[in-house]
Amino acid sequence: MADPTLPTPSAPPTAGFGGPATVSAGPPASVPSGNGVAWWQEGWRLFALSPWVWIAITLVFLAVLILLHLIPFLGSFAATILSPVLTAGIMAGCSAQDHGEELTMNHLFSGFSDRLGSLLVLGLVYLAGTVLVVCIMAAIAIGTVGMSGFAALMSGDPTQAIFTMLATVGFGLVLAVLVGTLVALPLMMAYWFAPALVMLRGDDPLVAMKASFFACLTNVWPMLIYSLVGIVLAIVATLPVFLGWFVLGPVFAASIYASYKDIFGTPA
Repeated sequence: MADPTLPTPSAPPTAGFGGPATVSAGPPASVPSGNGVAWWQEGWRLFALSPWVWIAITLVFLAVLILLHLIPFLGSFAATILSPVLTAGIMAGCSAQDHGEELTMNHLFSGFSDRLGSLLVLGLVYLAGTVLVVCIMAAIAIGTVGMSGFAALMSGDPTQAIFTMLATVGFGLVLAVLVGTLVALPLMMAYWFAPALVMLRGDDPLVAMKASFFACLTNVWPMLIYSLVGIVLAIVATLPVFLGWFVLGPVFAASIYASYKDIFGTPA
């Protein structure tokens, strides 16, 4: 007879902040709205365990991405593709801390030795989605300015044509940003938990993105509260000459793991 105290594969994951969760490979759980605040609290707890190591990891992470962006033409593409690899390493570091192990700089690069192929595929898929969003925004902006701009030039009044062109450019940019945001939101939802799912649960890239999307969709309210708290914290961190980001950056990274742990669970 099965032990009733053991979770079944279909049981929703339960994390319980302050210690590792005991369920893995289950569907995303629907968590209370207030957990959006708890994710930040758990992120702070993990940061406080090794604050200097966290700051060093964050600085190296940013330095790698900045150096990649300095490479002409291909640099930004390389940064996007490799970002999930580095992010997955951070998630591995969080998991190590969560299980009582020490966080080290090696965790940041652990994605290069574990699940590298899947993480690179994830980066390529995310890059393709990003390029698609940019192309849609550019097409809207150019299309709006092109049609209205031609009509303005044909009006015969140079002054009216100039003002109409300026107004058209502004409208085109606003419309492009709005549409781009709507298109980019599902992509961001699909990516949010994907590095952690690939690294910690062994999901295939597309499976991870699908699970991540539905996890965000299932937890709209806690994600919204989490985002609002994040905006407030970002403003506070920016005020002292951006110095607060030395703390908020690592806490933000750890809070992503906290949300993953709460919704999906992690191995015991």
